[in-house]
Amino acid sequence: MRIVHVANFYGPSSGGIKTTLHELGRGYLKYGHEFIYVVPGPKYMKEQTPFGLKISLPSFTLPGSGGYQIIRSNKQLVNLLEFLNPDRIEVSDRFTLLKVGRWAKQHKVASLVFSHETLNGLVKKYAPFIPTSVRDKFVNWHNARLATTFDNVIATTNFAAAEFVRIKTSNLRKIALGVDLVGFNPENRNSKLRKELLKGSEFLLVHCGRMSPEKQPERSVQALAELVKAGVNVRLVIVGGGPLWNKIRKQSTGLPVDMVGYIASRQKVADYLAAADLAIAPGPLETFCLSALESLASGTPVVASKSSAVGEILNINSIKAAGAVASDDGISFANEIIKLLNKGNLRKVARNQAEQFSWANTIDAMLDIHDAKKPMVTTKRRLKAA
Repeated sequence: MRIVHVANFYGPSSGGIKTTLHELGRGYLKYGHEFIYVVPGPKYMKEQTPFGLKISLPSFTLPGSGGYQIIRSNKQLVNLLEFLNPDRIEVSDRFTLLKVGRWAKQHKVASLVFSHETLNGLVKKYAPFIPTSVRDKFVNWHNARLATTFDNVIATTNFAAAEFVRIKTSNLRKIALGVDLVGFNPENRNSKLRKELLKGSEFLLVHCGRMSPEKQPERSVQALAELVKAGVNVRLVIVGGGPLWNKIRKQSTGLPVDMVGYIASRQKVADYLAAADLAIAPGPLETFCLSALESLASGTPVVASKSSAVGEILNINSIKAAGAVASDDGISFANEIIKLLNKGNLRKVARNQAEQFSWANTIDAMLDIHDAKKPMVTTKRRLKAA
């Protein structure tokens, strides 16, 4: 079976979407299927990767996004889909790629869309002046349109699913994403690296994510300032780049912060996460947060925004919660961090929770939706170099 996945906001330094695409491709190939992912790029390019065939289409950079790219021409995209002749279509953007869903319906190709973000949360953040009643009507209208454009809507958590449940979406499917349980592992904890990162401090915190408004990296720095004020001997390492880099660097002046920027090596990211005592995930709009799950897999508990879906991943209502959630202010985050530091070693709890999320389970669920559990014999021609 030929599965084609189209995604915007994919780039050299993108995080969760890039990881998801690669892991889906790896899993589909393992079952004998063909995977092609179509993403933005500087020009038309084809590249055979370990995750499938990557096709880049000319794109433009979204202003103020810190490098996020969007495919420039819907016409070129549709022409490519005609040429690829897919058996199944997946889409990773609910706003800019509705055209793909319409094309799939016209050509009777089964399709699905991932809802990687909460529209209700985005509107509240970027247009807070809109009255609640108007916002709810808009969100309901857009989500209903999305659900009728694609055969299935994929939500990765109950949090992400809620706004579709509200309008009784019949083709909503909940499928959790997974984590690389081998690459992200407590065994990566390296005493030498930890000592280097601590620089004489007692506790090490890590913030891993894009420096962009929806991730609210400033919250981690605010929490650190409160911890220092409270006399906690702690240091914060920030991993990631983005449009707020300079703002966060300025905000961090005089505080025990190291900003290491974007790290391409997944192994190095894993080493940083394993070295920390706690990870901070302050983004209030997170509908899953792979970096939080990677922290848990590394044996590192997480303090996350109470407004996000991360509490579900942490199993926050259980006595075996793998972290804590906080209100969206620096003092609340600092208080929860102190509680967890005083609680002691939660590394085994964190790892056990991460083990509930495997990419193997994700792939199985996705192939069930595609009705493609076993390799299929297809009479379609293989894709040739174009």
